[in-house]
Amino acid sequence: MNGIEKLTQQINADAQVEIDALLAEGKAKAEAVAAEFAQRAEKAAADILAKGEIAAAQREERLVSMAAMEGRKELLAAKQDMVGKAFDLALDKLCALPQDEYVALLAKLAVGASVTGKEQMIFNRQDHDQVGKAVVDAANAALSGGKMTLSEQTQPMRGGFILSDGDVEVNCAFETLVRLQRGEISGEVADILFA
Repeated sequence: MNGIEKLTQQINADAQVEIDALLAEGKAKAEAVAAEFAQRAEKAAADILAKGEIAAAQREERLVSMAAMEGRKELLAAKQDMVGKAFDLALDKLCALPQDEYVALLAKLAVGASVTGKEQMIFNRQDHDQVGKAVVDAANAALSGGKMTLSEQTQPMRGGFILSDGDVEVNCAFETLVRLQRGEISGEVADILFA
């Protein structure tokens, strides 16, 4: 039995050496694979972090840009509001001119707008009663031979008048004149207000 035991022991020892070698080789391969995957995971984490930082920076840039654009829009709206108030104030001042200046201004407008010198002048109710005749007389005097007349008809407007000659009307209402000027000189008014 000695020989069989020795042989068995030798086989067991050789098997154990082979098992130990296979285990060591397997352990080394497992450690290499684990190290490789750890390295890959580290690289993937670094890539994800870098992409996240880039995305966060881009988002921050977009938000800052949007906030700046929103600020510019608010500023532009405020400027447009101020320009609008400037034109509203101009309209208020035109309507509040002293009567002699008001009559002179309306007569000058009528002379400039008249085509035939025979138009009817249509005012708002208040101007019709207070200055209508004086404006018509002043315009006729300036036209030399003018035959404008004061219409009994009135229109709802803040100031100014409408010249009527049959189907042809020339709108010289202050609201209309200020609106037309606003379209032409808003930029200049803004430059003056915000220089």
